[in-house]
Amino acid sequence: MKWQEEEKELQLDCGEMAYQVVVKSAALGALESELEERQSRLATLEARVAQLREARAQQARQVHARRAGHAARRAAYEALRAHARLQEAALRELEEEARDLLERLVQRKARAAAECNLRLERRERAKQARVSQELKKAVKRTVSISENPDTPGDGIKEGVEMTLALPAEPHFLESEADEKWKRSYRSASATSLTLSRCVDVVKGLLDFKKRRGHSIGGIPEQRYQSIPVCVAAQLPTWAQDVLDAHLSEVNAVRFGPNSSLLATGGADRLIHLWNVVGGHLEANHTLEGAGGSITSVDFDPSGSQLLAATYNQAAQLWKVGEAQSKETLSGHTDKVTAAKFKLTRHHAVTGSRDRTVKEWDLNRAYCSRTINVLSYCNDVVCGDHVIISGHNDQKIRFWDSRVPSCIQIIPVQGRVTSLSLSHDHLHLLSCSRDDTLKVIDLRVSNIRQVFSADGFKCGSDWTKAVFSPDRSYALAGSCDGALYIWDVNTGKLERTLRGPHCAAVNAVAWCYSGSHVVSTDQARKIVLWH
Repeated sequence: MKWQEEEKELQLDCGEMAYQVVVKSAALGALESELEERQSRLATLEARVAQLREARAQQARQVHARRAGHAARRAAYEALRAHARLQEAALRELEEEARDLLERLVQRKARAAAECNLRLERRERAKQARVSQELKKAVKRTVSISENPDTPGDGIKEGVEMTLALPAEPHFLESEADEKWKRSYRSASATSLTLSRCVDVVKGLLDFKKRRGHSIGGIPEQRYQSIPVCVAAQLPTWAQDVLDAHLSEVNAVRFGPNSSLLATGGADRLIHLWNVVGGHLEANHTLEGAGGSITSVDFDPSGSQLLAATYNQAAQLWKVGEAQSKETLSGHTDKVTAAKFKLTRHHAVTGSRDRTVKEWDLNRAYCSRTINVLSYCNDVVCGDHVIISGHNDQKIRFWDSRVPSCIQIIPVQGRVTSLSLSHDHLHLLSCSRDDTLKVIDLRVSNIRQVFSADGFKCGSDWTKAVFSPDRSYALAGSCDGALYIWDVNTGKLERTLRGPHCAAVNAVAWCYSGSHVVSTDQARKIVLWH
């Protein structure tokens, strides 16, 4: 019995152990499956690690190659910097050499110009000395002038005898001329002259006008003084109208006496007339027939004629309303840079780069006088007898129509580009290439004020500056396209106008009523400011 019990216990133990073997075998199978899975994952990870190591090695090789390239480039950069420093040093040396050469060239040109001016002055003094000698020889001679224009000149007829005397000083000559003009009658015919050259010289000095059949001592020619006087000019603040007026740069602009008519002249050889209507510019007429670029335009005091200076060595005259030129004033041998009417519509003055200023009788398109001015003339203004010219040799010269030589010279710093005479003829405004404007008091012949400003730069040798009609302001355009306005009384910069102009301003004009300003530039634009 005991044996049987032990056998049963053994059988139970065997069954239990067999069950555990089965369980353990199942667990072992699961563990083996998990091991295989992990080994598979490990193999995958090892392959990935191998790939990453290969990639790292490749990137390390790239980094090494790039470092080598960077080192080579840095070496090249340092070499270029060293070369650039050498080149900069060489450039500085060349610039210094160029400045030295330029200074030497300028000095040589200045010496050459001074020598040329000296030679011309000596020649002029010699010419004046010869004229003086001839007049001194003729002072004791008596010249008979026939009253009858048709009387032959060889016989001495019943007439008026005049003794020529050479005064000691120019102002005595002026007083003598005034006395002679007061005579009631003088014939225009002088046919019995025995010293024709001397008489021609004296007639030039006394400003005789040769008019056959009429007395030159009669009623003087009418002078137009009806141009409206502006009491208080208005400062422009904004651009009312902007136009591309010409085919190329616009060099000149001028208002007519009535302030509603405007003339512009350009390098396209055309003069356009514009009406100022309601704050806008309306095309009125085009004047054709100019032989070259227009450098200056001017209305006569009545506003019925227009005179223009051109680059074809002449000035031309138009009647307002007619397209073609009425007269051509020829006689200059180089570009005519300025043409202005005198106080009468029948007389004008022109200035040229041929170093002459000419007076013209417009009735006959005849040059009544040629003045040798010793330097390029860039602009002229004139009164009744006085002519003022601005020159390339940095001087402003004054001439009297009744005196053969220059009566005064005012030096300025820089080439004179323009002149503007105040309405009362007491002040003169000059613009010059030293980037300044100067107001000259003509009563004392001294420079009263000098205007300049940061940013203001004279853009060319023909840049124009003007007074306001009431002489309270001075206006000029700059090479940066801006307009600068100075107060003449205080000398301060009153206003700067910018906007429409994108090129250098060549010319400006202020209408006689004081309400509008017009500016023109090298980019074909004209701008009406209000």
